[in-house]
Amino acid sequence: MAPVQAPPSQQLPAVQKLRVRFAKRGRLRFTSHRDFQRAFERAVRRAELPVAFSHGFSPHPKISYAGAAPTGAASEAEYLEISLTHQRDPDVVRAALDEALPTGLDVLEVVTATGGSLAEQLEASEWQIALPGVDPAAAASAVEAFLAREEILVERMTKRGLRSFDCRDAVLRLTVGSEPVPVATCAILQVVLRHGTPAVRPDDVLAGVLEVATLPVTGPALLTRLAQGPLIAASGTVDDPLARDRDANQATATGQAVDHETHPAEGAVAAPTVP
Repeated sequence: MAPVQAPPSQQLPAVQKLRVRFAKRGRLRFTSHRDFQRAFERAVRRAELPVAFSHGFSPHPKISYAGAAPTGAASEAEYLEISLTHQRDPDVVRAALDEALPTGLDVLEVVTATGGSLAEQLEASEWQIALPGVDPAAAASAVEAFLAREEILVERMTKRGLRSFDCRDAVLRLTVGSEPVPVATCAILQVVLRHGTPAVRPDDVLAGVLEVATLPVTGPALLTRLAQGPLIAASGTVDDPLARDRDANQATATGQAVDHETHPAEGAVAAPTVP
């Protein structure tokens, strides 16, 4: 019987790459990316997964993270890849990892990677911004003023100091949502952001909205990523980055040819592209 996890010194080759979708919920949205990395590596050990290690003087687990949400933001669409030295059933891996992680860091799906780069597929994100104390009608006027501008400069402190950049160009769609709200008076903004450099975050968009309009926000805004993946330019929505892997795995299991169709990611709502 093969060992569950080989020591790094053996440098066994990776024979399977899995793609993992997970969520950050509740108080765990304040988990930093580095904190999550440590928690996930502990979960891999507890789940006894045969993770592959890199070569070199200081081998490390072959785990690749893509498109991490900023600290303080909740997310239903975080992604990573992990390489294994022995084949494992993706559903079994999902259950084992989910059990090993704390509640609030929830593993939603695991699929076998079938090629291509996951990071390159993460072209855009859909976000929800909850604004307590703001009337939806006032938010709609602020959104209209935001979209009417061609450029809106905002500032954010980065590792290289205070930086000014345009937050308007990355916004593909910005609307006021109509779904149930967490408190009596609360506006919900839904925004689709194109990924780029510099990376425009939902709090940058909120700063831009507050730059062009005064809104009586009475508490911290709650930021939630609903989806991220390939951009469907015609509708301004986000596709599911795991759809091709899922379709290919199903086709392999049934012996059918792969015929991928677009699969809007969970949370994505079709809408016309906003100029």
